[in-house]
Amino acid sequence: MKACFFRRYGGPEVLEYGDVADPVPAAGEILVRIHAASVNAADWKMRAGEYGAAISFPHIPGRDFSGVVAKGGADFKEGDEVFAVCEVPREGAYAEKIAIREPIVARKPKELTHAQCASIALAGLTAVISLEDTLKLERGETILVHGGAGGVAGFAIALARHLGANVITTASASNHEYVRKLGANRAIDYRSQDFAKAVENVDAVFDTVGGDVTMRSFQVLRPGGRLATIAAGPTAPVSPRSDVASLRPNVRRDRPHLERVAALVRQGAVPLPEIVEYPLAQAAEAHRVSEARHLRGKLVLRVS
Repeated sequence: MKACFFRRYGGPEVLEYGDVADPVPAAGEILVRIHAASVNAADWKMRAGEYGAAISFPHIPGRDFSGVVAKGGADFKEGDEVFAVCEVPREGAYAEKIAIREPIVARKPKELTHAQCASIALAGLTAVISLEDTLKLERGETILVHGGAGGVAGFAIALARHLGANVITTASASNHEYVRKLGANRAIDYRSQDFAKAVENVDAVFDTVGGDVTMRSFQVLRPGGRLATIAAGPTAPVSPRSDVASLRPNVRRDRPHLERVAALVRQGAVPLPEIVEYPLAQAAEAHRVSEARHLRGKLVLRVS
């Protein structure tokens, strides 16, 4: 089969496109022919060696995808349309085929294309677990979402609004109309405004940016508030305040959460993101775009 892979850590140029052996499903796994795979920041961070995960080379990146079952199991038969998020550090979605544990696979909504379904898989899973399971966001609360134009944050904005929260987000001025359409009540231009001076006493912060943004976000929380970050490493950062909570969402892979993501989109509670597509052979270019961190919406690789 054709796939994109890397033989060593490095920049986008280490990604190769070529032939690799077809995967062979183990017990409890199904074989899926991939039609579309999403590009996530986690993909290029893995490629750059930022995670320190124990992987073997050549390594096929890619954490979420949509496709058609080629060899079924207990729950899915050949020809069923499905989508899923891979378990770390296995990955493997930048390929024509993938073997994956059946319990973490969900049925693809008929209303969505494969590209659309791939675009919401990991982004939606992360947002749902972060807001509903980790922050336990409630109706009437105010949440600050950092990096609002990105895939995960965009889904989180719409989900927070659906849950009845007041949503503030940071985004460049050119993306303010976009994030407002997603459901943001207020948008702050991070290039011209200091969010830490513009916001105060929020109930929750969802951080997808990391670095200094994470640590400065603690000061905008009300006493008893909570911050969840997916951009500050594998564990929650130490809070500089004793009266607020610092949380690191456990973005586990399971079918019920993927079905929740699909239901939110099917119901119209969360709109689909803007999608930019690249052919699988151009994954390196897609990584360059993703690493620049100025993309609005989601990048998706067309596989077949």
